[in-house]
Amino acid sequence: MERGALSGHLPVMYAQVLDGLRIVGNGTYLDGTFGRGGHARGVLAQLGAGGRLLVMDKDPEAIAVAEREFGADARVAIFRGSFAQLAQWQATAAGLDGVLLDLGVSSPQLDVAERGFSFGKDGPLDMRMDPDSGLSAAQWLATADEREIADVLWTYGEERMSRKIARTIVARRGEQPLLRTAQLAELIAQVMPRGDSKIHPATRSFQAIRIFINRELADLEIGLDAALACLKPGGRLAVISFHSLEDRIVKQFIARHSKAPPANRRMPVEQAFTPTLLALGGAQKAQADETARNPRARSAVLRVAERLPVSGQEVAA
Repeated sequence: MERGALSGHLPVMYAQVLDGLRIVGNGTYLDGTFGRGGHARGVLAQLGAGGRLLVMDKDPEAIAVAEREFGADARVAIFRGSFAQLAQWQATAAGLDGVLLDLGVSSPQLDVAERGFSFGKDGPLDMRMDPDSGLSAAQWLATADEREIADVLWTYGEERMSRKIARTIVARRGEQPLLRTAQLAELIAQVMPRGDSKIHPATRSFQAIRIFINRELADLEIGLDAALACLKPGGRLAVISFHSLEDRIVKQFIARHSKAPPANRRMPVEQAFTPTLLALGGAQKAQADETARNPRARSAVLRVAERLPVSGQEVAA
């Protein structure tokens, strides 16, 4: 995720996201990953007096920015929590004209060593997007068994050396607790030297642990279902992913709700299928000028879909 800084810096795929959401002035839009508000500002700028912007984030620092910048705007409502909880927020009950999810970790989270997301900056081994909830990475690594650690590194990081890294973590923690990002990065580098690769040896492991600690893929699956349930006919869903595991979930979700499943010869009667989403194009990538300015945009993938009317409903003008 590259959600945008406070002054002048546009977040990833800014124009493509706003085009995809197709903002109407009196609509209600939810930014489920506020970050530093880059996309949210763009949405709000296109809303009239009758429009509403709902913003969510599990990070208290992001919520503090939202309250400071938008707290006095009657059109804006703010909720601290994961977008997986969006259907539980009363403000969404009347329906949404658009939902934006900008997945992964934000630039401010990566750039602040104290958050513990980056192996490039030594800090406490935390990695929680919500530092008030759940186990930190250090706490989990101190208690998880070798098999669980290996499974996480393989499942969420596709790390081929997952078993060897897990074995080394368990052996090392018996001698000294792993409390700092630099400790973990150095341990992994010793297990699998970089060689000619430009990618740091700890990249996949840090990604995997972060995804696991924050329940990112589970929250994504719940959040997509909740977004579909809350979208009005004609409403748009826009999701930015930054790695293949996320994008696969989003792609399959849109396909599942827009395309009839393959025919099953064993079924005596073909099952009726009514699509509830319309995929608007395929995977969109950041333009070359954007990736030149912001290398983190290179891995971004945007997918957009539109909520179709159900029987008896019409799309609002």
